[in-house]
Amino acid sequence: MAVTGGVLVLFLIGHMLGNLKIFLGADSFNHYAEWLRTVGSPALPNRTLLTSVEIVLVVCVVLHMWAAVTLARRAAKARPVKYAAKRKSQAEGYATHTMRYGGVIIALFVIWHLLDMTFGAVNPKGFDATPYDRMIAGFQPGRWWVALFYLVAMVMVGMHLRHGLWSAFQSLGLTRRPRARRALSTGAAVVSAVLVLGFISAPICILIGVVK
Repeated sequence: MAVTGGVLVLFLIGHMLGNLKIFLGADSFNHYAEWLRTVGSPALPNRTLLTSVEIVLVVCVVLHMWAAVTLARRAAKARPVKYAAKRKSQAEGYATHTMRYGGVIIALFVIWHLLDMTFGAVNPKGFDATPYDRMIAGFQPGRWWVALFYLVAMVMVGMHLRHGLWSAFQSLGLTRRPRARRALSTGAAVVSAVLVLGFISAPICILIGVVK
């Protein structure tokens, strides 16, 4: 669970940084997209890196989901009878309660996002347009609902990430001291917030006309 989660976090950071190139203009964004497809060329065929990353991501997502289901079943077997009552200190946080539903929203969003930005199947500009044009068309004011879906999905990603980081810190035994608990809790929240803000900045700026 932790290993696959770590790989996915690294991908999110890289993807966010790539998305932020939209603020540098069409040439910079399109050049970055082209570099992703041709890195290693001519020594390696085009899309070698991109295809490798896609395969690793698919494997990690499947293993991450399998680990989540396995851990949930183990927890259920360990305590087949639920607590009669919960104190506030024992209650799970809001992020924990929404992990399952957030995962479904994220999965649906990823499918839509691929159809929209990668394959162009549901994008107004289609597949033949440049990545910059597809990005602009994907979040134009007339498609505000796409931006809203993106925003909700990114908030779910942030909550998922915050909970995942905190769980990893606990599993590693790093949260035993109160001062460390506070620092790591703040760190997990900050990392999650930065990623969410980084991802939603481009769609919002496109939607309100700052990026055209």
